[in-house]
Amino acid sequence: MSTPLWQGSWATRLRIISGLVLFTFAFFHFTNIGLGLFHTDFLHGMQETREVVTRHILGSLVLYTALIVHAGLALISIARRRTLRMPFHTGLQVVLGLLIPLQLISHIVQTRYAHEIFSVNDEMGYIIILMWPNSAIWMQSLLMLVVWVHGCIGLHMWLRLTRWWNTAVPYLIGLAVFIPSFALAGLLTEGRRIWTDFADPNLREQYLDHYNWPSSDEFQVMFSVKDNALMAFWIALGAALAFHFGHKMWRRRHSVRVRYVDGPEVVSEKGMTLLEMSQANGIPHTALCGGKGRCTTCRVIVEDGADRLPPPSEIEARSLKAVDASERTRLACQFRPADPLTVFRVFRPDGSRKRAHASQGQERKLAVLFLDMRGFTARTAGQLPYDIVFLLNRFFDAIVPSITADGGTVDKYMGDGLLAVFEKNDTTASARSGLKSAIDISRALQRFNLQLANENSPEIRIGMGLHIGDLVLGEIGAAGHASHTIIGDAVNVASRLEGETKALGVELLVSEDVLQAVGLETAPSGMRQFQLRGVSEPISALPVSKAAELQKLLAQEEQIAAG
Repeated sequence: MSTPLWQGSWATRLRIISGLVLFTFAFFHFTNIGLGLFHTDFLHGMQETREVVTRHILGSLVLYTALIVHAGLALISIARRRTLRMPFHTGLQVVLGLLIPLQLISHIVQTRYAHEIFSVNDEMGYIIILMWPNSAIWMQSLLMLVVWVHGCIGLHMWLRLTRWWNTAVPYLIGLAVFIPSFALAGLLTEGRRIWTDFADPNLREQYLDHYNWPSSDEFQVMFSVKDNALMAFWIALGAALAFHFGHKMWRRRHSVRVRYVDGPEVVSEKGMTLLEMSQANGIPHTALCGGKGRCTTCRVIVEDGADRLPPPSEIEARSLKAVDASERTRLACQFRPADPLTVFRVFRPDGSRKRAHASQGQERKLAVLFLDMRGFTARTAGQLPYDIVFLLNRFFDAIVPSITADGGTVDKYMGDGLLAVFEKNDTTASARSGLKSAIDISRALQRFNLQLANENSPEIRIGMGLHIGDLVLGEIGAAGHASHTIIGDAVNVASRLEGETKALGVELLVSEDVLQAVGLETAPSGMRQFQLRGVSEPISALPVSKAAELQKLLAQEEQIAAG
């Protein structure tokens, strides 16, 4: 089903651009109000500076176009939504956005409109006297807070996936709290000062003359304009909601009925995938890969209506073949029902405490490190089990801190080896942690071997394989007895790379995928290809004699590439 034009990327860009224009205006406007905390001259000085831009014909055009576009896109978004069910943060942003015009229209009419039509000097003092000391001051303060929270939510949802945002959030939260607090403090301080002056009959007349205070008839005109503008807003909102519910009724007439075994029966619009139907109707439906046709956890057995479905696409057929699925099994994310169906969800989220979300798994792209001790069997032949355990624990005590210090965790110990995973916010950070950990392990092993040499014991040698790829992290095992672990092709690749280090006589094999993830654009000169058992495609990896030398080697390669 094609995406409506107004839901395409251009609409998103327009919403972001218009939102940024309005957010920038709000930021400087609120900062301007806050200056009333210090001195009236600061307050008016910044207002005059701002109005050089906002009262200029081009600045006004940009500002009011952004306002109309942002509000229009919001109403169009409401009209075109399939359902009014939405995440809390989205719902909060929508509600706050709809509350803004109720106060903003009055504010615009009594400032910009009054200035342009009746030549009112709409300085901050004029605005404050209009509101002070009645409920209007608190309604405008609420408007300020609503605008600010609405903008902050939008900014967060836009930037939350960028690399730097999570680092900056703690500082930005402080700024987000400070700005409206600063503005409110400035408003109250300046309001008390002006109202004290305004109570003096002589000063009152001077203020009224200075502001060219509107007459009663002019105020009536402004009230009429405000009421008409509010009526236009209510009509636009009503039209958006009418379109939404009208279109919803139309969709129901052009819909399909789906019954879930051990679940509800729903009616959804034709053209949606079965997974989208489940999500739109609030039906739990596992999909670890997010509906990309890779994990097959959304698969269903079609108990009735399978013969009326189109054949699987190439992606769906390949994934179903990989899990040896039956003929009636389909991926919910890949087919679009057009006729009534009865389906059974193979993997259903269990609501009990013992089988929480972690038991379903989570797909991530992370770095994994497979490590094994060389010659362990020959080294420990003839030793008592206690001595073997003691050596292993000393060995792990020496190297594991290098993993945990770099943000990694040991997923499991396997005799004289281990598997570590580096759970970070993004792929680049995970790859960097994996590389740093491999370097630090090598250095820790060198220090540990010095201790062994002082004890007249032979040194320990290791092999490591480092790779990055798609993994599923979750609890595997019977309910109540499951352990958190990782599975996926990346684990197998890391294990096979570690196995190749023995034949090569090197300490580390790091895959090209890891090096690319950390930003090394050109392949190092020593890169080799490996056909690994159980891996369909050849894997390029860099052999490193001693992992401790990896940092120096990569630095040299970057210099060569730069040169």
